[in-house]
Amino acid sequence: MRAWIVVVSFIAGLAPFLAHGGEANAPSAADQKAIRGIIEAQLDAFQRNDGSSAFSYASPIIQRKFGSPENFMAMVEAGYAPVYRPREVEFLDSRVKDGQTAQAVRFVGPDGKSVIAIYSMEQQPDGNWRIAGVFLIATEETTS
Repeated sequence: MRAWIVVVSFIAGLAPFLAHGGEANAPSAADQKAIRGIIEAQLDAFQRNDGSSAFSYASPIIQRKFGSPENFMAMVEAGYAPVYRPREVEFLDSRVKDGQTAQAVRFVGPDGKSVIAIYSMEQQPDGNWRIAGVFLIATEETTS
């Protein structure tokens, strides 16, 4: 039961990123464009099986955690099939709350099941954006 409480609390914490209004604001148009570009570039790298490029879009913390493009790609392939090999991709809302920026993206995976991916984005000292994490939320939607 404790695990469910943690999951529910975590998802509730994501609500400002998925809902309109409240304390969460949309990033600037320029930031939204840059964030989308980084995510699209990583998705393109996944399609080409280009681990070095895909890994380059991850934040320094993620890069340190996985250590190499090969380790990173193995993790993505094993745990993020809808992101690794999507049938459909739809960008949803992006939000900034308490200094944290998130981009929601709807994916239809190779199995036809839909998920919402919440990308945690991190702006680097040079102004470029990097992906600091992705959390998948399953939906009940299935396409054939």
